[in-house]
Amino acid sequence: MPLIETPGAHHRETTPEDILIEWDVPIQMDDGLVLRADVYRPAAEGRFPALMSYGPYGKGLPFQEGYQTSWEIMARNHADVTAGSTNRFQNWEVVDPEKWVPEGYVCIRVDSRGAGRSPGHMDLFSAREACDFHDCIEWAAGQPWCTGKVGLDGISYYAINAWQVASLEPPHLAAICTWEGASDFYREMSHHGGILSTFVANWIPMQVNTVQYGLGEKGPRDPNSGLLVCGDETLSDEERAANMTNLGDQFREHPLDDELYAERAPNFDKISVPVLSTGNWGGQGLHLRGNIEGYLRSASSRKWLEMHGLEHWSHFYTDYGRELQLRFFDHFLKDEDNGWDQQPPVQLNIRHVDSTFVVRHEQSWPLERTEWTRFYLDADSGSLSGDRPASAGSVSYETTGDGASFILGPLPEQTEITGPLAAKLFVESSTADADLFLVLRVFSAEGEEVVFHGALDPHTPVAQGWLRASHRKLDGKLSRPYRPYHTHDELQPLQPGSVYELDVEIWPTCLVVPAGHTVQLDVRGKDYIYPGPAEHLSNMKNPMTGCGPFVHDDPVDRPAELFESTVTVHTGGDRQSYLLLPLIPSA
Repeated sequence: MPLIETPGAHHRETTPEDILIEWDVPIQMDDGLVLRADVYRPAAEGRFPALMSYGPYGKGLPFQEGYQTSWEIMARNHADVTAGSTNRFQNWEVVDPEKWVPEGYVCIRVDSRGAGRSPGHMDLFSAREACDFHDCIEWAAGQPWCTGKVGLDGISYYAINAWQVASLEPPHLAAICTWEGASDFYREMSHHGGILSTFVANWIPMQVNTVQYGLGEKGPRDPNSGLLVCGDETLSDEERAANMTNLGDQFREHPLDDELYAERAPNFDKISVPVLSTGNWGGQGLHLRGNIEGYLRSASSRKWLEMHGLEHWSHFYTDYGRELQLRFFDHFLKDEDNGWDQQPPVQLNIRHVDSTFVVRHEQSWPLERTEWTRFYLDADSGSLSGDRPASAGSVSYETTGDGASFILGPLPEQTEITGPLAAKLFVESSTADADLFLVLRVFSAEGEEVVFHGALDPHTPVAQGWLRASHRKLDGKLSRPYRPYHTHDELQPLQPGSVYELDVEIWPTCLVVPAGHTVQLDVRGKDYIYPGPAEHLSNMKNPMTGCGPFVHDDPVDRPAELFESTVTVHTGGDRQSYLLLPLIPSA
């Protein structure tokens, strides 16, 4: 069988590692627009399954150049990532072809519409993008070098749009690995508990505009292909701005869960392909909740959940993560009998206070043996207790300050907290609304706070949750006692001085807390701030102060006259505020 060349490729080369690369391969969409892809495949003759990613980060921008500090952290801390590869073709949040092509896969990177070398109007995560992605999958499956089976693998953006396109049911999509990718645009990307997150508005100019099509000579050049990363055409600033829908502005203009988010919502009932969904315990704000919700709600009968720690990008590239992905794809894209069919449905990296992890397999999420335990807030003592306070009490705080704290412990014995959390609070505000920021914190016997290197921030607390009081309306069908689900479809303003019952979702967590440590719930009116030095990533606007880039400081969304107020938390009597913890008994 002679070597088959893909028509229209800009040029080709074969590396010393026997990887045939075809640069800038054209893929025509249903409206006639041509997208551009780089294809890495075995130089040997034959047909191979394909792993595809489609996104806006510029297929020709090296990881080391575009995300320098993230690369340096990963390379320094995880020698297995850089071992066995020249790392020339490393690209942000997608697979390294030098490690996947030798395993018998074709690796395809597509610049999404309006990004990199693909022209057109950029509309991030839109239905148009999902349609394009569908057509790219079908194009790959029809190539003479492909077996007809296509898998999706990638981090964050590449995981988020995998949920979307899988629900369009491309005939040749065979499996998806969604690595740390949100699946709910309102509750995870734009608004946390109804409070606008400024992440997307800051992310676009830092990571998307910098590789938008039309930068031409103003943009970087791919050191491997020699091609301009952002196309050969140089457009004016005004032309590029007109070629892009600003999702950050749209989020601000759409404070309720409406048609903007519905367009971007995957239809979980249509996701029937095998799914490997992996989340990060430290991914508060984006890279945690969506993987669990996607796993639980997808219709697929062949689905697995994996949860880990460390930096957002690291485990995707480490031997641990890569070998997990390889087993999954070998089974479903190559039909290998490699034992994956015996893989337990849930694989958790159980987190300890010294930032070590122990892998443990489970049969369900939440864990079947969970002991759902209420710890009641006591305003008079500032404590959390398994006993209901007999007398009513209250504590007030200014929302511009550090809030009110409630303490459990010191713990008499080692305690594992693994699963989703929730709180019921009885609250009043001096204004017509209130933003609640709930932070679960753990302190050593010496009073030192236990924090972790989260997905992005190196000083991430144990768990966080959020709720705007006027968004307190619950969805009775989707809510669970351990995971309240708010509709976010109407505002219910507060009457100042009146007390309201609020159910607050706190994103899932995992931690084995030693005896002698204390658990603390903070109820605040603003984002958590780690009391230590901030750190920076080259691709992020915000300094890392505890919440990473997932902060809530937009003055339009949070006007001072409404959210700089006095909030009172009521406890005891007939207003039993409590924290619900998922305690896991020792085996």
